[in-house]
Amino acid sequence: MTVREEAAAPDTYKPSARRIERERYRRARTRRAFAVAAASSLVTGGALVALVVGSPGWQRTRETFFDGHYARLALPKVLDGLWLNLRLLAVCGVVVLAAGLLLAVLRTLRGPVFFPVRALATGYVDFFRGLPLIICILLSAFGVPALRLSGVTPDPVLLGGFALCLTYTAYVAEVFRAGIESVHPSQRAAARSLGLSSAQTMRYVVLPQAVRRVVPPLLNDLVSLQKDTGLVSIGGAVDAVYAAQIIASRDFDYTPYVVAGLVFVAITIPMTRLTDWVAARMSGRQSQAGAV
Repeated sequence: MTVREEAAAPDTYKPSARRIERERYRRARTRRAFAVAAASSLVTGGALVALVVGSPGWQRTRETFFDGHYARLALPKVLDGLWLNLRLLAVCGVVVLAAGLLLAVLRTLRGPVFFPVRALATGYVDFFRGLPLIICILLSAFGVPALRLSGVTPDPVLLGGFALCLTYTAYVAEVFRAGIESVHPSQRAAARSLGLSSAQTMRYVVLPQAVRRVVPPLLNDLVSLQKDTGLVSIGGAVDAVYAAQIIASRDFDYTPYVVAGLVFVAITIPMTRLTDWVAARMSGRQSQAGAV
């Protein structure tokens, strides 16, 4: 057996004393950091609990916002309303992604002949990014039925979802446009030199890179959309928020609002962690590509 084969054999490898000592130090430092973080969290949490519970109005606040009876009463109705929020999220999410991508492509068209298209797309984005979402929902839910147009539904769910799509399409279009413009012009030039048309270059070269780069901000917009689906209750749609409002206004107890908020948080946190994981993974891939 040669010297190289002996070095490659797994049975002959033995870590040095310095390496063993280094690994032992790292494990000790990790345990110490975990203990310090746990102790700090416990102290901070205990101080906050003591501050809230020891306040003069805690008893009244607990009865008004944290009543177990009303929480058990509200939870089934809030979950029934949440099903509407989830359906809105699924449908509006697909529409927003498709419309936003189309709008971003229209804004990046080149040539003077496409100036009217670029101007209309830019005006749409500027208008709906500046218009508050709540006003857009009010105008859609109450203004559209007031027109009494033939064939237009007065359903507050559809009108509220339409307002969500209008607003979030503008935001998502800007995210896609940023991704498209981040692709280096040399990519377009190389694709055109290979004989691809402008449409083929956009489809096969630019868009795959652009979409991959903007996945984390798109997931952030999806998280925001999930929360804002609760605003459709302004038009009268019985979602999780409106279900909580019905119980709260009937019994003059605000615990159902807290239940609805916690339900939204329980859905949002996994989506946020997924966004962080995707962002970290993509950042790691870019770092590895840069190292190569």
